[in-house]
Amino acid sequence: MRAVITVIGKDMVGILARMSAICAENHVNVMEVTQSVMQDLFAMIMLVDITKCTVPFSQLADELTDAGSKMNLTVHVMHEDIFNSMHRI
Repeated sequence: MRAVITVIGKDMVGILARMSAICAENHVNVMEVTQSVMQDLFAMIMLVDITKCTVPFSQLADELTDAGSKMNLTVHVMHEDIFNSMHRI
């Protein structure tokens, strides 16, 4: 099972480190990362494998969202099935 994590906000040191640390703490494997910085705007999409996640998906999403809020970032965590359903033509 996989999930998509999006992060948007003002660029600063440590965004990728913090999000990936939360994933590592919960045995979530980061499979792919794409990020872009436009002037001072940071945008990142992570594709993660949640097969071995040690906490419920909702708790993982809350941890990532809370960490993002503390850094003034908007974080969305979505199960791959929901992401795919939303983006079907």
